[in-house]
Amino acid sequence: MLFLDVDGTLLPFAGAAGPMGDDANPLLACLDAEHGRRLAALPCDLVWATTWMAEANEVLAPRLGLPQFPVVDWPDDEDDGGRLHWKTRRLVEWAAGRRFAWVDDEITEADRTWVAANHSASTLLHRVDPRRGLTDADYQAVAQWLIEENI
Repeated sequence: MLFLDVDGTLLPFAGAAGPMGDDANPLLACLDAEHGRRLAALPCDLVWATTWMAEANEVLAPRLGLPQFPVVDWPDDEDDGGRLHWKTRRLVEWAAGRRFAWVDDEITEADRTWVAANHSASTLLHRVDPRRGLTDADYQAVAQWLIEENI
């Protein structure tokens, strides 16, 4: 399974954000529809791991030509005092012992260390440059790991 963040990942922060117009989020102008084809081609189950929550299926999936995917629900009290990303524990819990990749722009070494110590299955925590979002190199790294892991 692949946990996918949105802001800074599919929607780069240094992109050519357009005017607000009809979209409530100006970063939507940065959404590259090609991500849909590339995500669909990955040999895994996609899970939205974003604060967009259900809006990822309502707003992003149609623009990307993707079906709806499961969405991780975030508890209200996910504060670890800054040591871990607030998503880390919940994603390990959600994975329930299964192998997973997590693609996000805020992953740190603390997250990698904690996941390695607290999750027995193989994982890939792949950090994306939030200014550029997902690139060819990111897709290649994730696809290679998925192929090697036979997920």
